Amino acid sequence: MTTRKFTRRRFLKSTAAVSAATLGFPHIRTSYAAGKLEVGFWDHWVPGANDVLTAACKEWAAKEKVDIKIDYIPSQGQKNLLTIAAEAQAKAGHDMLAFPTWWPADKSKDLEPVDDVMKALVAKNGPVSPLIEYLGKVDGKWVAIPATPGSQIKGPCGRIDLLKQHAGLDVVKMYPAGAAPDKALADKWTWDAFLDAAVKCNKAGVPFGIGFGQTSDSVDTAGTIFAAYGATLVDAKGNITVKSDNVKQVMEYMKKLIAALPSDVFAWDDGSNNRWLVSGKGSLIMNPPSAWAVAKRDAPKVAEQCWTFPAPAGPKGRVQPYLPYFWGIWKFSKNKAAAKSLMMHISERAVVEKMVAASQGYDIPAFGKFNDFKTWAEEGPPKGTLYHYPPKPGQVLQISAYPAPPKIANQIYTQAIMTKMVGKYTQGGESMDKVLGWAATELEGFMRT
Repeated sequence: MTTRKFTRRRFLKSTAAVSAATLGFPHIRTSYAAGKLEVGFWDHWVPGANDVLTAACKEWAAKEKVDIKIDYIPSQGQKNLLTIAAEAQAKAGHDMLAFPTWWPADKSKDLEPVDDVMKALVAKNGPVSPLIEYLGKVDGKWVAIPATPGSQIKGPCGRIDLLKQHAGLDVVKMYPAGAAPDKALADKWTWDAFLDAAVKCNKAGVPFGIGFGQTSDSVDTAGTIFAAYGATLVDAKGNITVKSDNVKQVMEYMKKLIAALPSDVFAWDDGSNNRWLVSGKGSLIMNPPSAWAVAKRDAPKVAEQCWTFPAPAGPKGRVQPYLPYFWGIWKFSKNKAAAKSLMMHISERAVVEKMVAASQGYDIPAFGKFNDFKTWAEEGPPKGTLYHYPPKPGQVLQISAYPAPPKIANQIYTQAIMTKMVGKYTQGGESMDKVLGWAATELEGFMRT
């Protein structure tokens, strides 16, 4: 097993392999199994998480007699995105690569269809959510499979003590460790209740830390609230729907929420909400367990009071902000059969469970049958703090800008149209009609590109 740093990446010039059509899908344990395979995975932020994935790949490679080389490519500085773009242009590089949320659809013309892999995985592991299909399936064909490392839910992580003291909200009773939610309390956990708690905590001097900047965490939170109210900017057919009553309703809600948040939330980046919680200044953020994990190290007294639980329900359901990763195979790969076989191996339940444990429960598998791993029940302190982190039946997995066609949704997401709308309306003094008109113009521009 060898690894090479991103800065020293060299494009693959040749490999000894044969096509998947020759070998058959997806098992390659034959006399033709030997060969080379070069893989690029996302560089996990949790220490030790990469080691588990490396061990699984090494185990597979030894069995299949494949010479495998792995690069772990960080997302800092968008190095992973730069790698994807460079390899797609050069038609050379890794055989198999990790793709963030929108990138399978963006690079679909350069990706090998993996319908055979997904058919086998679904038959074994059960179905995936409609959101995974929306992101990983293009023109009726799977172009990538869902990856566990990096996939995350960005629901509430709140302070048990502060929410109970200042908002009368007992989140542990509402979502107890090792047990089903208290139905009566959970049914009352709505976005109206969220607003009420935010106002009370703000008055007590421990505001919710909900960012409305232009980076991922802020965009994901805004998109969740929009979706919970049925407020779409563009529908699945590509029609602009931003001037709807539902959008106007959610904008009015945002105006009330912004008044209860720190004054600088429009300047927040993806680290701001983490720092807000760890510092002890706030009572709730919307984030995967990364902030809690940092608090365990830097502010253990804060970590002991953290509880992760589902997002509130809105008129259109309990929408969970989900940000999945994928694994794809380039069409120019010289060893597609080996790549497909590796995909199968690292999607096995036993392997996925080890990856989830190594990530301290951060990673969320796409297959619902995998959401019963003991890691989420046992992680702490406090023990069980992550029990309700993985999605449960009845929750709607969502990404901002869904259900717009992915190429349009990607631009809505990366340009942070939703948070910009909220900023213009709540901070810029612009009228509702002007804000919605501006958004419609931006959306029309996306459709022309």
